[in-house]
Amino acid sequence: MKGISSLVNRKNINSGSGSSEVDILPNDRGVNSIKMEDLKKTKSDVELYHMEHAPGATSPDDDVDNDNVVTEIMNATQDAQAADESERTMPLMKALKTYPKAAAWSILVSTTLIMEGYDTAILGAFYALPIFQHKFGSENHHTGEWEISVSWQIGLSLCYVAGEIVGLQITGYFVDFMGNRYTLIFALFTLAAFTFILYFCKSLGMIAVGEALCGMPWGCFQSLTVSYASEICPLALRYYLTTYSNLCWLYGQLFAAGIMKNSQNKYANSELGYKLPFALQWIWPLPMAIGIFLAPESPWWLIKKGKIDQARKSLERTLSGKSVEKDQLVMRELEKIKLTIDQEQKLKDSEGSYMDCIKDKVNRRRTRITCLTWVGQTTCGAALIGYSTYFYEKAGVSTETSFTFSIIQYCLGIAATFISWWLSKYVGRFDLYATGLAFQAVMFFIIGGLGCSDTKGAKMGSGALLMVVSFFYNLGIAPVVFCLVSELPSSRLRTKTIILARNSYNVIQIVTMVLILYQLNSEKWNWGAKSGFFWGHFV
Repeated sequence: MKGISSLVNRKNINSGSGSSEVDILPNDRGVNSIKMEDLKKTKSDVELYHMEHAPGATSPDDDVDNDNVVTEIMNATQDAQAADESERTMPLMKALKTYPKAAAWSILVSTTLIMEGYDTAILGAFYALPIFQHKFGSENHHTGEWEISVSWQIGLSLCYVAGEIVGLQITGYFVDFMGNRYTLIFALFTLAAFTFILYFCKSLGMIAVGEALCGMPWGCFQSLTVSYASEICPLALRYYLTTYSNLCWLYGQLFAAGIMKNSQNKYANSELGYKLPFALQWIWPLPMAIGIFLAPESPWWLIKKGKIDQARKSLERTLSGKSVEKDQLVMRELEKIKLTIDQEQKLKDSEGSYMDCIKDKVNRRRTRITCLTWVGQTTCGAALIGYSTYFYEKAGVSTETSFTFSIIQYCLGIAATFISWWLSKYVGRFDLYATGLAFQAVMFFIIGGLGCSDTKGAKMGSGALLMVVSFFYNLGIAPVVFCLVSELPSSRLRTKTIILARNSYNVIQIVTMVLILYQLNSEKWNWGAKSGFFWGHFV
């Protein structure tokens, strides 16, 4: 066991038989190795500090005490390295057996994203629902069809994005004050309260207000689910459990597509067609809040707050069994977290500010890469997938078939995410990301070409290819982003960097949504499937 070997090495150091050099393990790799390389400097930092602050004359006892301090730091460094290497090289099945509770808690917290994926999807699907079109839309005198004006479509979309931006920014302060769990619980109950506005809506203005207010807890879910999964799970499970966030989005969108198809079939001319989808959001908050209340707090947050005993208990709750090996794992993980945080907090405030994300060269580079990685998720034309039902209808597919295509599309996305888990063992994160973008570009150009034809086969073909786009998007772009943005930032600034990255995504998404709605709406550009040319070139 590595825990036993680390103790043997420690005894060798204490007896003088071991080397005093701290070596980084040779097979460390990935973005997390950046943090472990910093640990190599620990001994020299401690010795330098000792030389600068030691009194002019010291007794032999003082020398012994100082040697003990250096030895303790060396031991902590070795424990941190052993913990990092043990997590990095642990096989998947062993990781699941060792950390089953960590996986379960992470899955529970990430499930909050189902609500966001669900509600943002039904909003786009409402634009293709007849009762919603007649209730809140106007007749197009050129085509004789009822539809929501493009200005209102843009306005409604901007409202929930604006709410998400506000929610993301205030989440960082709430987490600093009350931690991840209570921030999520507060967001769940505020979402339940704001849903009443959507259910009893009488105008598009009420929907706009409701979407803006609901956007704030959605913003909270966006950042905390990813950061919580990355902080509570070992490296061996981190890719799977951070990319699970993408699965939750797809589950929410799939539920929305199924419910909207039911509304189209049974309540096409009834107000229940749009009220029932809103009402279903009340099912989630209470059971989710109870589960999150029972979940362990992030040990990283607890240690930053100086709550070492609670952090130890939190780590123990993520492991299975009761044994000496479990105690060793907890001890090494604690040492790794404490040492990493201590290194990052030197000469800095304990929490870190948003300015710290761009103040020095290293964190500025981390923040820039994180932001660009998440922005790429929307500039690749992914927003077109969110309006798939509306796209299919504008491409010439019947309303009922449009809802069916949307269901198939989200099922393909779920399958693609599972395949990406398998591919991640053989292909690097950024390689998978770049390959997904390349396939997206090719598919969009083909969709644009089919849009130039008015035949039924071309219309069905463009709809089918959008499903292929969804498959490659969820294979190589969407899931990888959630993993990368959790691994790139430093631990001290992780939550705030993720918030800045997600808000960068939201700001750019405003532009992409406006473009898509203008491209699809018959009163504006009316490009239909030809919009594929634009997004293929943009990718």
